[in-house]
Amino acid sequence: MSKIKIHIRNNHWKEGFLPCDEEGEKNNTITKEEFEKGLSQYPEIKDKIEYLIDWDDDNFKSSMKTADVLLGWQFPTENLKEIAPNLKWVHVISAGINHLSPFDWMKDDLVLTNSSGVHAKKAGEFGLMSILMLQNHMTRLVTHQKNKEFVSLLGKPIEGRTVVAVGTGSLGGSMIKHISKLGANVIGVNRKGKSVEGCSKVITFDQIDEVLSIADFLYLAVPETEETKGLINKERLDKLKKTCGIVNIGRQSVLDYNHLKTKLEKNEIAGAILDVFSTEPIPKSSNLWDTPNLIITPHISSDSEGNYIEMVLKIFFKNLKLFLDKKELINQVDRKLGY
Repeated sequence: MSKIKIHIRNNHWKEGFLPCDEEGEKNNTITKEEFEKGLSQYPEIKDKIEYLIDWDDDNFKSSMKTADVLLGWQFPTENLKEIAPNLKWVHVISAGINHLSPFDWMKDDLVLTNSSGVHAKKAGEFGLMSILMLQNHMTRLVTHQKNKEFVSLLGKPIEGRTVVAVGTGSLGGSMIKHISKLGANVIGVNRKGKSVEGCSKVITFDQIDEVLSIADFLYLAVPETEETKGLINKERLDKLKKTCGIVNIGRQSVLDYNHLKTKLEKNEIAGAILDVFSTEPIPKSSNLWDTPNLIITPHISSDSEGNYIEMVLKIFFKNLKLFLDKKELINQVDRKLGY
């Protein structure tokens, strides 16, 4: 029986692209040692596969001619049907896959899976931290510090405050579990209105206007899809209280950053913490850098130091066993929904 051929594609960091620095490249690189470590947990499949660990386009076209499986983050999709005629399964090392859309490059029988779930623990703690920072005026205090202003801003416990969490999957759901235990009232927003642990109620995206005016915090943890692009636009930002704080760990396209900047400058929003941007790193010329009451974090809300690839490979090898056994894979992406 012929072996399953796996092409593993790593990406070198470069400006305006992920990974966007040396640390990001290090944290997202699949090494032979890491791959063999994961493979050692499945000795029954070791002799059934062969693999090539590659970088960018070095050997992409030649290797993909016979590859059955592609493991990586970013790769050229143009003419992939012709370049990789045997390709049956692609696994992406991130949860987000919007950088690969539209999905017309996929054959009908090609399976696409992602690494949703590996980010949950870190993202939950980051989310808890972010909301508590906003509750305790940290975005404003940082601005005061830059301006050499010593101003008392008093806070109180989070209990009883309302968090509107847009996106209740592994990222948003993890934060919700943390914050609800402290007594916050959490209203979840998702595509189907499906109940979520820790939420007092859950509504659908098209009902969001009903709750924006009561939000003390607006927490955004949704992927970029046709349904979420522009979801929190100018009109919806204007429905928020002046005392509302905003966190975005999803995608920039969900939130109108330009109008948010204006509202922060006018003190019409209490503060914001933004972790995601359309161009990363943000250009030095960006007007976001000097926006008052804003904290910028460099897309780190859900990446775990040191063991990120180890967690990704646990999902991949579990799926590889299922793939070899001709069973349905977990973490399959619905190309119509975009996640």
